[in-house]
Amino acid sequence: MTRLKDLMDIFLQPGELFVGDASFQIRTILGSCVSITLWHPVACVGGMSHFLLPTRTEPVAGQVLDGRYGDEALQWMMKDLKASGINPKQCQAKIFGGGNMFPGQTRASTLTVGQRNGEAARQLLQDQGIEVISESLFGVGHRQIIFNVSNGDVWSRQVRPSQLEVSAERSAEGCSS
Repeated sequence: MTRLKDLMDIFLQPGELFVGDASFQIRTILGSCVSITLWHPVACVGGMSHFLLPTRTEPVAGQVLDGRYGDEALQWMMKDLKASGINPKQCQAKIFGGGNMFPGQTRASTLTVGQRNGEAARQLLQDQGIEVISESLFGVGHRQIIFNVSNGDVWSRQVRPSQLEVSAERSAEGCSS
C-alpha cells in the first residue's frame, strides 16, 4: 500500500482523527482498534478516526472530546464535518478493524476488545442515522487502511500473524504449570 500521487498523506496514530477535502489520503494501521470513515459523495469531503475503546469507563467533568474512544471520536468527526458545511447524515460510512491480535489467549465465550470496538462502531453509526455501506471487521491480525478522500475509496489489507507466531501460541496453550 503506497502513497497515492498528488494527494497529501495523513497518517493517523491511535486516538487521532482527521477531516479533509479531496486533496487528502488518510492512512492508518489497526489491530483491535477500529476506524470509521465518513465521506460525502457530492462535496468529496471526508474523515477517518482511529479509536482504541468504545467509550470511557469513567466520565470526566468538563471533558474535551478524546479520539481514543469511539463515541467521542465520532462526535468530534461529526463536529469537524459540520464545521466544513457537511451534514454527517448525508455521508457514507465504512468501518474497519477490530482484529483479534492474540487469538490463542481469548476465551470463546467472551468478546475481544476488537469485537467490542466493531460492534460499538456499528451501533454508534446506527444511532446517528448514518448508513454503513461497507465494513471489514474482526478476524485475526492487523489491517493496513488507506482512505482516498477524493473518491471515497478505502483500501484494506488484513495481515495475519505468521505461522510461526500462531504455532508458538498453540504450543503455549498446551503447556500446564
